[in-house]
Amino acid sequence: MKLKNVLIVVKDIEKARRFYHDLFDLELIHDNDGNMILTDGLVLQEEKYWTEFLGKEIISENNSSELYFEETDIEGFVRKLEDYYPEVKYVNRLMTHSWGQKVIRFYDPDGNLIEVGTPM
Repeated sequence: MKLKNVLIVVKDIEKARRFYHDLFDLELIHDNDGNMILTDGLVLQEEKYWTEFLGKEIISENNSSELYFEETDIEGFVRKLEDYYPEVKYVNRLMTHSWGQKVIRFYDPDGNLIEVGTPM
């Protein structure tokens, strides 16, 4: 058995698709009416369907999971993030951990936590 995909819930699937394409170059593989599979195993699920499936409220910015990306040119990524999405909500701006890794944490437009760090 292997992990196939990671699914995140989004309010506006087209807006989310553009966000992940603009910042992470993820491409659409399959569009199934409210469920999009992107490259690298990320799946976007429209909130209205997820709420219906679960019968529970979706809690934005719940901080219980994180999408982690690595980028060698992290300063360039930060400039790209600021240019494309100046309204993004940060958890922390670019910082350097005690072990030398540079990281930035922020929320996507739907409150999913993202970390981008330099390779370890």
